[in-house]
Amino acid sequence: MPRCMFRLLPRNGAFSTSFSGHRTRAVSYLAVVSELRSVLPYVRPYRAGILAGLGLIVVSNGFGILVPWLIGRAIDSLYIASTVRTDLLRFAGLIIGAALLSGAARFGMRLLLNAISRRIETDLRDAFFSHLMRLDATFFGSIRTGDLMSRATNDLQAVRQAVGPGIMYLTNTIIGTAAALVFMLSYSTSLTLIALVPLAVLPFVMKYFGRVIHQKAERIQDHLGVLSSMVQENLTGVRIVRAYNQEEAQEEEFDELNREYLERNMALARTSAIFHPSLSVLTGLGLLAVLWFGGQQAIAGDISGGDFVAFIFYLAMLTWPMIALGWVINLFQRGAASMGRINRIMTSAPAVSDPVHAESLPTIRGDVEFRSVSFRYPGTDRWVLRDVSFRIHAGQTVALVGPTGAGKSTVIALLTRRYDATEGSVLIDGVPIERIRLEQLRSAIGVVPQDAFVFSDTIENNIALSVPDGAGRAEQVRWASDVAQLTDTIADFPLGFATRLGERGVNLSGGQRQRATLARAIARDPVILALDDALSAVDTHTEKRILAGLRDVMTDRTSIVVSHRVSAVMGADQILVLDEGVIAERGSHVDLLAADGVYARLLKRQLLEEGLEAGLEAEPLAAGHSGI
Repeated sequence: MPRCMFRLLPRNGAFSTSFSGHRTRAVSYLAVVSELRSVLPYVRPYRAGILAGLGLIVVSNGFGILVPWLIGRAIDSLYIASTVRTDLLRFAGLIIGAALLSGAARFGMRLLLNAISRRIETDLRDAFFSHLMRLDATFFGSIRTGDLMSRATNDLQAVRQAVGPGIMYLTNTIIGTAAALVFMLSYSTSLTLIALVPLAVLPFVMKYFGRVIHQKAERIQDHLGVLSSMVQENLTGVRIVRAYNQEEAQEEEFDELNREYLERNMALARTSAIFHPSLSVLTGLGLLAVLWFGGQQAIAGDISGGDFVAFIFYLAMLTWPMIALGWVINLFQRGAASMGRINRIMTSAPAVSDPVHAESLPTIRGDVEFRSVSFRYPGTDRWVLRDVSFRIHAGQTVALVGPTGAGKSTVIALLTRRYDATEGSVLIDGVPIERIRLEQLRSAIGVVPQDAFVFSDTIENNIALSVPDGAGRAEQVRWASDVAQLTDTIADFPLGFATRLGERGVNLSGGQRQRATLARAIARDPVILALDDALSAVDTHTEKRILAGLRDVMTDRTSIVVSHRVSAVMGADQILVLDEGVIAERGSHVDLLAADGVYARLLKRQLLEEGLEAGLEAEPLAAGHSGI
């Protein structure tokens, strides 16, 4: 079946396989407890509220357990000659009062514990998002966005159900069951044992179904991540889908994934459909046994009619806890499966992070050095850079040129520590960047990436992403916009800088998005400015105006310019020509033309592609009067 060509990750990528490798293992209750134990740090701040809620459970059951006893006393009083109407009214009042107090305590219990579970969910979601923000490019290159969204929504909801309603109903079940059994034993030990015989198999039933429910719940959540990724990719790339007339193919693929999701949910529903009636059958058998044997005891006078009725009520009170216990086990199994998926993200350590003894430099001047740097992307064998060495003195402009795949963008990625060098070292002001605090390092660098990304926010907020709030914020944004030749374009928008952009800047052209990201990098006033093919979508006329403005911006600022256009880098202090991961040539524009090597061939090819005549290919550009 055709798939959308912009999809970068397979449906069952390496990350999904490694993170879901245990989905088919038998999960013991100890494993469930182990997974949910990681929620405890988020529970501790609400200990007082949780204890108060559990106290209300005790109060609710305390009053609730009195109701059958009062009913039994009222029935027995009917057989006493001295009983009058006021006695019955007194019993009725006590029954109503106990029921009201039990209901009020139950209301408080639900209100308190459910509210706390929502707060725990919020705290856990904050921690999950914060952890994602600290993870590195290797991680995000190996997992689907839809999978992360599924964990941040459905999985967190399942965890909330476990730590809120799950704990509440489990406690209520234990206390209610224990209280009912105490009263039942006080009436008749033999009758209680007869009633509980059918329930002896209950632990085995719950163990079996609990394991099956856990496995099926985990499979559902895994597939939901796949489904969410598919939807997210198609909504993001809807223009590509339409351009290639793939609407029907994508709809068919979605139908297939959706049907699989339905089947997995139906499999869980079928299991639950068997589980809950099984509990009801077991409790029903207990009730049937009580009616038979208890009825005979009542006829023989071994137990009073009121006590027999009360006993039936207490046995009925056991029915809901038994059913609720199955539902609670379901909640805990789902919660454990979901918390396991979340834990596999939360325990992922970023490959790029602050060292234990990170340094904060007094100031960053902008001296950059690559010292025998070699690099290959994680999980691959191909060397993208091999033994690359160069130095950029503070305030200099260095350009990187070369064919596609030569390693130019990788240099920027290593400088900003999206990745760490496999071999060798990258230094700033003589200090290896692995020893500099990430916050200080990245705050000193303004990057314009190849993939121009803008947020669903106003144009001003996009440009001022790292500009602190203050009186000069608007002026800084407009100055950066002027340099990027974006101001006149923004003036055509209905609300100017206050215009809100669509998702990923869908209402901007490719060139406008590039200029917006260029303005964003300039606005933060960085010590080091890195432009990674920042003008590839800009027309030649606009490019010349931007380059003219950038010359002033780059004065006394370390700049690294990556470009496929030789015309954009001719004025650089030094030009490095990368070819197959090594520095093939280095020097000024004039020197490299004279060498008649890779750089000169790139220039000739570009001139031919632009349709210029052969006689103009070197002379007008040799002097280096245009470009950065």
